[in-house]
Amino acid sequence: MAPDRARLAELVRNARRIAVVGLSRKPERPSHGVAAYLQRAGYTIIPVHPAGGTTLGERVYPDLRAAAAHAGPIDIANIFRRSEHIPSLLVQLLEVRPHLVWMQQGIRHDEVARQLEAAGIEVVMDRCLAVDHQFLRG
Repeated sequence: MAPDRARLAELVRNARRIAVVGLSRKPERPSHGVAAYLQRAGYTIIPVHPAGGTTLGERVYPDLRAAAAHAGPIDIANIFRRSEHIPSLLVQLLEVRPHLVWMQQGIRHDEVARQLEAAGIEVVMDRCLAVDHQFLRG
C-alpha cells in the first residue's frame, strides 16, 4: 500500500539521490525525460543500466549495488523496468534500502511490494514520479 500523501510528500522533499533503474540514453524515452526533469528539480540522478557509459552527464552504474557503493546512499529507487523484471531487483533493493521504491506508470508487482514494505521500505506503483513531484514538492 502506497504511503499517504503527507508521508509521500515528506519522502520526496527530503530525497537527494534518486537511482533511475533502466534509464535510457535516448531522449525520446520516458525514463530519460523523467530523469532530466528530476535533475532540473535539483535531485542527484544515479543512472542504473547494464550498458554503462554516461547519461545526462552522470556515470551509469550496472546495478543498484554498484550505484550505492560508488554514488552513496539512495533515497528513492525510480524503476523503469517491465513488471516481470521487478523480482530480479528485490535482493538489491533490500540491500541498498532506499527510503522509497517508485515503480513508474504501468509497472507494478504486488508480491515484491509486499516484501519491500515488510522490510520497512515504502513503495509506490503504477505512477509517474515526475507528474506526482509537481504536486508533492510543497
